[in-house]
Amino acid sequence: MPLSASPPRAVVLFDIDGVIRDVSASYRRAIVETVHHFHGHRPEPAAIDGLKSEGSWNNDWQASMELLRRTGHTPLPAFEELVAVFEGFYFGGDPAGDPGQWRGFIRDEPLLVQQAFFAALEAAGLAYGFVSGAEPPSCRYVLETRLGLANPPLIAMGDAPDKPDPTGLLQLASRLAGESLGAGATPVVYLGDTVADVLTVQRARAQCPAQRFLSFAVAPPHLHAQPERRAAYEAKLLEAGADAVIPSAANLLELLLPQLG
Repeated sequence: MPLSASPPRAVVLFDIDGVIRDVSASYRRAIVETVHHFHGHRPEPAAIDGLKSEGSWNNDWQASMELLRRTGHTPLPAFEELVAVFEGFYFGGDPAGDPGQWRGFIRDEPLLVQQAFFAALEAAGLAYGFVSGAEPPSCRYVLETRLGLANPPLIAMGDAPDKPDPTGLLQLASRLAGESLGAGATPVVYLGDTVADVLTVQRARAQCPAQRFLSFAVAPPHLHAQPERRAAYEAKLLEAGADAVIPSAANLLELLLPQLG
């Protein structure tokens, strides 16, 4: 999105998986099938939720390896072998190739917002971008091909250290704000769906204590039909330090604007 000459009212950064798209049948299914490929066991969704709630397993390749480790599988596969199996399930084709040739789980990702949502952000004077742990081809596919966003500001896997390291968030926030972060700078909002996302904001605050950060969080879509599990998951997001848990990304604007004044 083009940057205006004056600072935006706020910088709003989004995680992608579980926030912009539902990855229940893609990335999470790839974790399940990767573990099954090596171990012959399919972990339950609750096991993946529990792992994610620890705040250290934002990378799904590493999460798959950790689940194998916790099941007692030996010997553990080489990391490169695990990644290749995972990518086969997820992309079902060359990640660097033509997305039209992909036949993997990536084809089963419902969108959680539409292009009009981002137009509304711009109309409200908000700059937006994305900080995701997903691979760049996957991010570009959903943002550019499916949502039709032109050159969306993006920090993806390999562009910065994995969350909860706040490096990528701080870099992109400063670029979109058009100024150094700190006292009096444009507020920065981050919306994610995992404890790691919340901790990323907490660590950003520690590095830049004079800057105003807001941590918004959502429960991933697969929990929305399970009230008890959703409530427990949302409680962990708040316990980790989220300023607010909201129903979905689509509700962000109406809940954020009153806080900006």
